[in-house]
Amino acid sequence: MVDIATRVWNHKWKIDPIVRSLIDTDFYKLLMCQSIFRNKPETQVTFSLINRSKHILMADLIDEGELREQLDHVRSLSLSRGESTWLRGNTFYGKRQMFTPDFMEWFEGLRLPPYHLERVGDQYELTFEGKWHEVMLWEIPALAILMELRSRAVLDRMGKFELEILYARAMTRVWEKIEALRGLDNLSVADFGTRRRHSYLWQDWCAQAMHEGLGPKFSGTSNCKIAMSRELEAIGTNAHELPMVYAALAEDDMALAQSPYDVLQDWQDEHDGNLRIILPDTYGTQGFLDNAPDWLNGWTGIRIDSGDPATAAQVAIDWWASRGEDPREKRVIFSDGLDVAKIKELHAQFNGKTKISFGWGTLLTNDFRELVPNDALAPFSLVCKAVEANGKPTVKLSDNPRKAMGPKTEIARYKRVFSVSEQQEQDIFV
Repeated sequence: MVDIATRVWNHKWKIDPIVRSLIDTDFYKLLMCQSIFRNKPETQVTFSLINRSKHILMADLIDEGELREQLDHVRSLSLSRGESTWLRGNTFYGKRQMFTPDFMEWFEGLRLPPYHLERVGDQYELTFEGKWHEVMLWEIPALAILMELRSRAVLDRMGKFELEILYARAMTRVWEKIEALRGLDNLSVADFGTRRRHSYLWQDWCAQAMHEGLGPKFSGTSNCKIAMSRELEAIGTNAHELPMVYAALAEDDMALAQSPYDVLQDWQDEHDGNLRIILPDTYGTQGFLDNAPDWLNGWTGIRIDSGDPATAAQVAIDWWASRGEDPREKRVIFSDGLDVAKIKELHAQFNGKTKISFGWGTLLTNDFRELVPNDALAPFSLVCKAVEANGKPTVKLSDNPRKAMGPKTEIARYKRVFSVSEQQEQDIFV
């Protein structure tokens, strides 16, 4: 077990690069990358950093030279022999050789493409441009770097004993959360906390604590590096990135309306079982389900990532029932802004009505709220999204209008095409 406080105090960051591997990323990014490598290899995209928490002045907190050093380090990384062997030979979701030989050959030779970094006022503008299947792999490391550099900026001002007490308190908090969840029957919870973690070492500690504290109720981690090193299940399916880019590539309104289903048709050609999870909220859950083709009825489950989670879960249950499916045999995965109270509430409401799982993110791997003066380590909402595809802007509507992104004229067009009416706003915490 790593002594995190001592490691932080020693300031030997050369032995602790923020991102230490190309597989220090979420499993779903690799699954999507292979799908894009196969289906959209020539698509050009731009990813951009978006700080939703404007009160966090990134450029004042983080030294530009340190940021460039960490980004440059990521560009030097390539797959190790052990990582390649794990990806080629391990069983994921019950399937051996999840990653095809041609994809692995490409991935083994990959170095991430260049980045563009510029200070604009008290924020950073960070963008990545190039082929979709290459540029997309910047998202998770870019976010992890910025989040951890912010943590390091705060920790650097603390003394040795302060650090010892800080991490003791944070560890106690995580363990108390684990104890609060132990008694839940049929619990299935995974670590989804890579992108906005406090640090790599802290996420690794949290995953180990979950594994010991929850046993089989802990289903695994989204982080491939931690999954490999700790012999845990790698967890993840797909994300909003796919429908956003497919939609941007649509040539007219009819193709736009069809694009979310085109994404899942391509996905179905590659995956089955527990990887057939629908993410319906990119352009509104209700409309997506109302117009869904019959072949989606048989998919395994739905992931809920915006809006009111209980409302969305009930919509999914009602939709399965209306399509002649038994909701008790389906799975609902909750993954938006979870903490213990919300997990317990949703578990009490839906356990027995359907199979339920939880993807626990920021408030598992970065809950240092009120542990330092001025709450300087509180988590905040930072994302890195595809904002353009083949020269056309991307759009996300979500079930929470506060998460909508894209040019106003395009947002209005998408709302018309997908018949999205008034939506209820939800606070965005992380």
